[in-house]
Amino acid sequence: MSKILLPTSTAGSLPKPSWLAEPEKLWSEWKFEGDELLQAKQDALLVSLAEQTHAGIDIVSDGEQTRQHFVTTFIEHLDGVDFNQRETVRIRNRYDASVPSVVGEVSRPKSVFVDDAKFLRAHTDKLIKWALPGPMTMIDTLYDGHYKSREKLAWEFAKILNEEARELEAAGVDIIQFDEPAFNVFFDEVNDWGVATLERAIEGLKCQTAVHICYGYGIKANTDWKQTLGNEWRQYEESFPKLQQSKIDIVSLECQNSHVPMDLIELIRGKTVMVGAIDVATNQIETPEQVADTLRKALQFVDADKLYPSTNCGMAPLSRTVARGKLNALSEGAAIVRRELLGK
Repeated sequence: MSKILLPTSTAGSLPKPSWLAEPEKLWSEWKFEGDELLQAKQDALLVSLAEQTHAGIDIVSDGEQTRQHFVTTFIEHLDGVDFNQRETVRIRNRYDASVPSVVGEVSRPKSVFVDDAKFLRAHTDKLIKWALPGPMTMIDTLYDGHYKSREKLAWEFAKILNEEARELEAAGVDIIQFDEPAFNVFFDEVNDWGVATLERAIEGLKCQTAVHICYGYGIKANTDWKQTLGNEWRQYEESFPKLQQSKIDIVSLECQNSHVPMDLIELIRGKTVMVGAIDVATNQIETPEQVADTLRKALQFVDADKLYPSTNCGMAPLSRTVARGKLNALSEGAAIVRRELLGK
């Protein structure tokens, strides 16, 4: 796919400029509306693209500048979900949130991100990656008063995601990534129908597909949860065997400053692995050598031509200065290991 050895990318979001929305927050109100908002989002996308390009990131994205949240922004564009009728639910068994309700058949009246993807495609020759929420993570952020079945709703969302993904592919997207942090929590469901619904979402796609499974953004609820997981985080052990047999091309996992045993990568032998070599839960900027060290450890378990250095998760809650520093470290760390591999 990528002609570059160890091509770098981000897992998803980058900080928003302060003129678009309040910075360093996971979800914040837009500062414009209508045509002005569209223009502001496109400007932010260009800034985000420029920062990735300047840092030497090989596979670029929109930095999620065009969405407020990686899940809800997609759901907002669907029929059958009422954002005014809210219920409180437990998110991934970690914290309570007021969420919209499914009130009828869910459907996608029109494409959600396709125009944004076309705009990005028009402004770069690099490989581009686009992130969509995965079916299981979508159902986990809703109250379902209609289907009354997590599995049934997940299959409906998988069909909708597949429609969107096919249009994104046609718009020139090279890699479509599905974000499934819920895969680190609901293990029985992952194996019963989670991976199957994900395969439904990628049906018929010729571009590369990825699944991003992390331990979450650097927000308090997530960092507190991580404190309870002990010295070894083996959650991936539950989903990787099934993913190894799936049609997904790339599996993204969190490795920097985490307690994930690297040898778990053995379980997805044959897949391309996006290795999170940047911790998004700290303002401390990694040194290129720290990044290189994480990548070297991963190379014990994955062939070099299948290793894609990345970030653990999105960087929306971080400052732009910190995010910029981390992008540079990712790039420089990958370059160190690239030189070692090529014997230069």
